[in-house]
Amino acid sequence: MNPFENPNSLFPPDDTAVMVLLVDDQAMIGEAVRRALAEDIGIDFHFCSDPSQAIEVALQIRPTVILQDLVMPDTDGLVLVREYRRNPLTRDIPIIVLSTKEDPLVKSAAFAAGANDYLVKLPDAIELVARVRYHSRSYLALQQRDEAYRALRESQQKLLETNLVLQRLMNSDGLTGLSNRRHFDEYLEMEWRRALRDQSQLSLVLIDVDYFKAFNDTFGHLAGDEALRRVAAAIRESCGRSSDLPARYGGEEFAIILPGTSPGGARLLGEKLRLTIQAMAIRHETPQPGSVLSVSVGVATLTPQAGEGCRRLIEMADRALYNAKRGGRNRLGVVEAPGV
Repeated sequence: MNPFENPNSLFPPDDTAVMVLLVDDQAMIGEAVRRALAEDIGIDFHFCSDPSQAIEVALQIRPTVILQDLVMPDTDGLVLVREYRRNPLTRDIPIIVLSTKEDPLVKSAAFAAGANDYLVKLPDAIELVARVRYHSRSYLALQQRDEAYRALRESQQKLLETNLVLQRLMNSDGLTGLSNRRHFDEYLEMEWRRALRDQSQLSLVLIDVDYFKAFNDTFGHLAGDEALRRVAAAIRESCGRSSDLPARYGGEEFAIILPGTSPGGARLLGEKLRLTIQAMAIRHETPQPGSVLSVSVGVATLTPQAGEGCRRLIEMADRALYNAKRGGRNRLGVVEAPGV
């Protein structure tokens, strides 16, 4: 048997069916192409004789290759080729232009318009099947690659989102949702180096809930946890910039790192926060019955110098907090470095 007598023997059907759309105003051409492609059982054929409906038909059947006639009544085939390319749903579908002329200028215009191939009609059945198969395989491979890329990007995005969630969990305090002590230490060190490089001011606010052990003893640990959550929410609300970092420093103690903040700005934030928490009117029985929950605040500001470490800023803020507590609590203490 001569294999060239049967194009199907050269091009066995693929697992994925090939879908061919022929756009031609001549029914005779449509029948001839149908018969040529019928030799391959893996090719589905669709015929559109009205060029004005070509785009609509292509969107409906989603062909793997389009056979497009060039010369039709009232329609330029190259105009249709450009329309296919402008539509996002058809722009990648391979287009084989069918023409009655073997003309280099016509060929050049067809390829410039977006055609993938050019055949003089009617082509030999073996050649037609070969080109249809070739372009369909390329198109399906492109679709599979794009789908793989989309799946990969979705997977990467989900992984990124998961990693961000895990990072937030690693950096967050479980009770209050503020940054935890580990993240506080890392962030302070990073901002200290930045302020040292830029010679900018760095402020730190420490906040301690007054008489918190007595609050727990009186109202219980569940009420104590709720009180800490409410204080933490007020602290979070007081931070107006993305660079400000509110953190749970430990137990009933909180901290706010304020990059690029002057002593006056840090004092203003600390005092407003103190008044906000007092105005929340969380019932307390210490230091006397009928009291409300309050906080003591310590504020420190430094412009880092070479040879210093961020520990100095923490010690200053801690000393300011100690002064506030020693002065009667529910107040603000300040320690400034010379020259700030």
